Amino acid sequence: MRAMSGNRQALAQVQTEVIQCTRCPRLTRYRQQVAAVKVHRYRDWEYWGRPIPSFGDPEARVLILGLAPAAHGGNRTGRIFTGDRSGDWLTRALYIHGFANQSTSIARGDGLELKDCYVTAALRCAPPQNRPTRQELEKCRPYLLRELAHLSMIRVVVALGRIAFDTFLKAYRERGGTLPRPRPKFAHGARFHLANGLILVASYHPSQQNTLTRRLTQPMFHAIFRDARRLLSRKGR
Repeated sequence: MRAMSGNRQALAQVQTEVIQCTRCPRLTRYRQQVAAVKVHRYRDWEYWGRPIPSFGDPEARVLILGLAPAAHGGNRTGRIFTGDRSGDWLTRALYIHGFANQSTSIARGDGLELKDCYVTAALRCAPPQNRPTRQELEKCRPYLLRELAHLSMIRVVVALGRIAFDTFLKAYRERGGTLPRPRPKFAHGARFHLANGLILVASYHPSQQNTLTRRLTQPMFHAIFRDARRLLSRKGR
C-alpha cells in the first residue's frame, strides 16, 4: 500500500511538471494561439491551452498510449482523449470492456473514472496539422519514461498508431528492455510478448482519417480492448 501511494504521488508530480512544460517553442506557440483564437463552435469555452496531463488508475494493468491531444479536443478540455471524436471512440470502447465507468467524456470533472487503465500520449501538446517533429517527440519522451517507472502494475500496452508504437518501443529500450527478433513491426491487431510478461498490442489510431475512411471500424477497435481484457484474465493479479 505504501509503494502504491508513493507511485500515485510520483505520477502526480510528473503531471504537474507536464502542465508547466515549454520545452518545444513551436508547440507552445501553436497551442496558445489555438486557445486564444478558438473556433466558432467553441467560442464560449475557456481553452486549456497547456500541455495535457495523463489520466487514469495508478494501479492500472493496461496502459494506452496515443499520439497527442487534438487542437480543439484535449487542448480545449484539458484532459487527454476528451472532447473530440477520437476520444468518443476510445471512451466508449473502454466503457464497454470494463475499463471506464461511463461511455462518454466531454470535459474535466464530468465524472469519468478509469479502472485498471491509464491513458497517456507520445506528445503532450497539440502539434500543427497533427504532425510532431522527431525532436519534439524526443523532448517529450522523458515524461513517458518517468510514468512507466511508477506504473508498476502494467501488463498490457495498447499503442494507438505507429508513432505511439515506435515511441513505446524506444522508451522500453531506454528502460533496459531487449526487443525480440525480428523487431516488432506495427500492424493493427499485432501482439508482441516482451520481457517480464509485458505484452504490446498495436492498433490503428481512432482518428477521423482512419474512422471516416473505415480503415478502422468499431468492431476492429473494440476487438483490441476485448483482447486486452482477455489477456488480463489469463494473467490474473
